[in-house]
Amino acid sequence: MTQNAQRNCEAEVNLLAAAREAQWSAAAFMGPGAVKLVAPAKVNLVLAIGARRPDGYHNADTVMHALALHDTVYLRIEAATADEVAQAAAAAAAAGRDDVALGGPADNLLVSIDLADRTGAAGSIAAADNLAFIAADRLARAVGWEDPAHVQLRIEKHIPAQAGLGGGSSDAAAVLVGLAAQWGLAADDERVGECARALGADVAFFLHGGCAQLDGVGEVLRRRLTSSKRAVVLVKPAAGVSTAEAFRRFDEVPLAVPDEVLKAIENADDAVEVPLFNNLAAASEALLPELSAVRAWLAERVGAENVLLSGSGSATYALADSFSQASALATAASAEGWWARPTTLSGLRAAQVPGR
Repeated sequence: MTQNAQRNCEAEVNLLAAAREAQWSAAAFMGPGAVKLVAPAKVNLVLAIGARRPDGYHNADTVMHALALHDTVYLRIEAATADEVAQAAAAAAAAGRDDVALGGPADNLLVSIDLADRTGAAGSIAAADNLAFIAADRLARAVGWEDPAHVQLRIEKHIPAQAGLGGGSSDAAAVLVGLAAQWGLAADDERVGECARALGADVAFFLHGGCAQLDGVGEVLRRRLTSSKRAVVLVKPAAGVSTAEAFRRFDEVPLAVPDEVLKAIENADDAVEVPLFNNLAAASEALLPELSAVRAWLAERVGAENVLLSGSGSATYALADSFSQASALATAASAEGWWARPTTLSGLRAAQVPGR
């Protein structure tokens, strides 16, 4: 395919996507079998990476805090026959559609994902690789849900990918919450929590939200802390950081966690008492040196003690004195060519939005 033909093809795809977006209506989507959910972002107030374990994972002691910034997930379940599910899956495969995936213990769930990215990022992810689909598939298998159905997901993305903000994990947690409600599972059904922990540390956190300390590999809830509402600015360069690569670099030059940091975590009952710390940040900055520039830029404006890389990045956050200051910093950071958003720390968790 020539470059001109490639550009024309991409333009046609973009036009079709824009047309679908213009026609989409929340009012039309919502109805019987439909729920709307919030999926908040998070930052790590503390990420204390420990020794590498025999299974390849690392021990981690972390304090996560939810943000007001969130994705919105719409979920609708439509009953179908087994033949209808199989025929629809075959038709999607024949058409080369990657927004549809087949899951469930009896290949009984046809999951379609409409991804509406509001972050300005290019690219997409196939439904079969989306953590939201994997969450639906895992939960259906865990509870033995064999009724054939079409699960429709609309995910409006405001949390950028590869940022260390947990966007995909939060979407997955929201899907677990939404399906549990639709399938009549108790809010504290342990199978939901088991699925979340199996999917990853961040997914497990988002079932609780607010501010929490976790250990294990970061997926085991130890305790809740009083959450904060302090203003925050998020700043992210265009490039992302591979978490796996960051951990490989960390293993080459591991950084120990000071005893005083661990002691401060244990003594803290409130998010405001937690000192910011991330011993994975140096590894990420080595992989993406622009992160050092972002950190220095923010530190000049709010002080180094109020600036930290979230997770493995590539989003760095700064605690601000007010939302107006966070907004001004976001505007200035955008002028530097970085993605930036003002928000606040929050008590949010992945949850269903009450109907009116």
